[in-house]
Amino acid sequence: MARSAAAGPPGPPEHPPIGLLVARVAKAMDRAFDQALAAAGGTRPTWLVLLAIKSRPHRTQSELAQRLEISEPTLTHHLDRMVASGLVTRTPDPVNRRAQAITLTAEGDAVFARLRAAAVAFDATARRGLGEKDVEQLRHALITLQDNVTGSSGVEERST
Repeated sequence: MARSAAAGPPGPPEHPPIGLLVARVAKAMDRAFDQALAAAGGTRPTWLVLLAIKSRPHRTQSELAQRLEISEPTLTHHLDRMVASGLVTRTPDPVNRRAQAITLTAEGDAVFARLRAAAVAFDATARRGLGEKDVEQLRHALITLQDNVTGSSGVEERST
């Protein structure tokens, strides 16, 4: 059926489009998480690198960059800063001289523990008012949205 000219242009949607809502929530959560890490004396890049190393020690720079889905030069920048701060060490691989294993120092372990506590507290704040069933449904919905917009299916959830 043809639209009546008197009806005028369509109005706004009844609810914000889901993509816009997810994007807004993601930005708000990003800012709040970065603030929580900063209050604990860290940054998101530091947290992500420490978490990746802690979850699988003695990774090479190449493996870390791949796991974190960042370029090797970007990772090198972060690692240079972390080495200078005494959080990690680079050790040449005796078999492959071009590869370097990255390991946490005692100070790196201490910073990891502090940032982990901040991340756990942030997660608890974000989950406030949600039961475990709600969280699982949300997790499923977010993975489904990601699959829908990327054309992938069965995306594995990653912690690092």
